[in-house]
Amino acid sequence: MSPTVEDSISLPAPVLAAYSYCETVTGSEARNFAYGIRLLPVAERRAMSALYAFSRRVDDIGDGTLAPEVKADRLGATRDILDRIRDGKVDEDDTDPVAVALADAARRFPIPLGGLDELIDGVLMDVKGVTYETWDDLKLYCRCVAGAIGRLSLGIFGPAPGAPQTDKAPEYADTLGLALQLTNILRDVREDAGNGRTYLPADDLAKFGCSDGFDGPHPPAGSDFPGLVHFEVRRARALFAEGYRLLPMLDRRSGACVAAMAGIYRRLLDRIERDPLAVLRGRVSLPGHEKAYVAVRGLSGFDARQIGRQAGRRRA
Repeated sequence: MSPTVEDSISLPAPVLAAYSYCETVTGSEARNFAYGIRLLPVAERRAMSALYAFSRRVDDIGDGTLAPEVKADRLGATRDILDRIRDGKVDEDDTDPVAVALADAARRFPIPLGGLDELIDGVLMDVKGVTYETWDDLKLYCRCVAGAIGRLSLGIFGPAPGAPQTDKAPEYADTLGLALQLTNILRDVREDAGNGRTYLPADDLAKFGCSDGFDGPHPPAGSDFPGLVHFEVRRARALFAEGYRLLPMLDRRSGACVAAMAGIYRRLLDRIERDPLAVLRGRVSLPGHEKAYVAVRGLSGFDARQIGRQAGRRRA
């Protein structure tokens, strides 16, 4: 059951301050994410901000310049915080606002906190320099760092009462997370290469002559980089098509939130598909007016209705 307005109003001042901190982090560090969650009711939006702020902390450790062993220690300490939250040992006057906010959110919503353990596991894979030979290998990583976030989010806004086939909701949330992460990987391919990371499967890179990597604004000599991008775009589109089946299971505002976030990434994917070399020249993004259009489209319920009709035709 979702918290009531009265629950939100009666939050202790330290908890409100903790949520405010998390919302500030979310607004400044994740504009696409923040754009989507603003469509949620206040309590759900605060809980999603707490979830993001904790996840951001984990990602920042992995992306920082510390030595690998120091990163591993800090990720271990972050897991200890998660254990304290699980055990109900974080008080409202704790000095860590992210822990305070996430602990309150976990008391109010059935958040499967084990998903954050998976996120830490995924970032540890980055710290160890793990590379991926096949899509199945990469999919495991994506499930840790993005699919888990989809399942965690579902714990906050949950399927709508009476929605059909809700037992499939976690699977669809997980798959939608994979679609978003693969889109991120395509968008950030040059930035990741500059940080010494290659996420695209080695099998795929070899197939398109891109095994030498991406260290500049031009693809490897003799490669078929557009072919590689179009191949991965088709894979991401198939994941989106499957993950979008979550939308008809959500209430209007939760569905609008998910449709807005997923829609922004779908449009990024469209841009990448039209101009594959753009990802080597710089960061591909959407202008504000296009994000607003996606949000309105999601709030109207258009995407959820369309997916619902498609699912009905498949069942027929």
